[in-house]
Amino acid sequence: MHATGTADGPADRLHHPALTPHGFPTVRPRRLRSSAAVRRLVAETRIDPADLILPLFVREGAAEPVPIPSLPGIVQHTEDSLRRRAREAVEAGVGGIMLFGVPDPGRKDPQGSAADDPDGVLNRAISGVRAEIGDAAVVIADLCLDEFTDHGHCGVLDDAGGVDNDATLRRYAQMAVAQAAAGVHMVGPSGMMDGQVWAVRQALDAEGHQDVSILAYTAKYASAFFGPFRDAVNCSLVGDRRTYQQDPANSREALRELELDLAEGADIVMVKPALSNLDVVHQVAAASHVPVSAYQVSGEYAMVEAAAAHGWLDRRGTVLETLTAIRRAGAGTIATYWAVEAARWLRD
Repeated sequence: MHATGTADGPADRLHHPALTPHGFPTVRPRRLRSSAAVRRLVAETRIDPADLILPLFVREGAAEPVPIPSLPGIVQHTEDSLRRRAREAVEAGVGGIMLFGVPDPGRKDPQGSAADDPDGVLNRAISGVRAEIGDAAVVIADLCLDEFTDHGHCGVLDDAGGVDNDATLRRYAQMAVAQAAAGVHMVGPSGMMDGQVWAVRQALDAEGHQDVSILAYTAKYASAFFGPFRDAVNCSLVGDRRTYQQDPANSREALRELELDLAEGADIVMVKPALSNLDVVHQVAAASHVPVSAYQVSGEYAMVEAAAAHGWLDRRGTVLETLTAIRRAGAGTIATYWAVEAARWLRD
């Protein structure tokens, strides 16, 4: 009888699989890929419809939904169609709905005044969706000024034309309180201002909104994949956002941002875009003690839709594979424009 760990004992045999008479190993991983049922049984990564967040756009004054050419199949909703789409998402099992407002161009100004107007398009949308679905899904509101400013930046500008961090934080605090008053479950400060989570948390708590959560955009990169989104919100950006959004060349920087957001009171942290930053999603997930989300952004959606429209990719297979990759990287929840469709496919 051989002792464990000797040259010809069990430990040694673990590293030398038995061979068939033909000289092939008897250990064959392919056995666990032999049928759909087996593959499903041993799958290491699973997506549930409740893991998905559906971004939705609502356009002020729209009489009917307005198609977004660079996002085929996606529209700027009317307030009525927004509520119907929110209901469809709930019925499909989607876990969250993220709202973006598209104000009338005449209401844009340097301060983004419509952003915290109780009668502004986004705050009305929050109230309408909450009235429609209640607590059946988490209602999240984008908390940023880019949709509401006439210059298209995520904050208030100083005299030199740069974004004034602290003046912007005061506006974010006002937006957060207005969104909470409208009934939002969760706010998503996305402007990448220093101290934004702390400013929002302090403002919410001071007004008695301690139960409103913060989804912090911890790592939001200055990405080329945001192009179609700017069409979706009719953004009038002058210049670029590289002085406050992260450089795509950097990943350690995301961990510094994570440390700050957690210290300031973030309830969930997000990486955006998702597919081009799967390494960052993985690093943030490994370091975070709160849930991690990732945003599959407009450019990711558009490139798959364009390729599928030409017959170059299988649409359903590609969508589900991308979502699985994001989940496998460590994201607990995924914001995706395919949320309703994917939720239905996952239930097939």
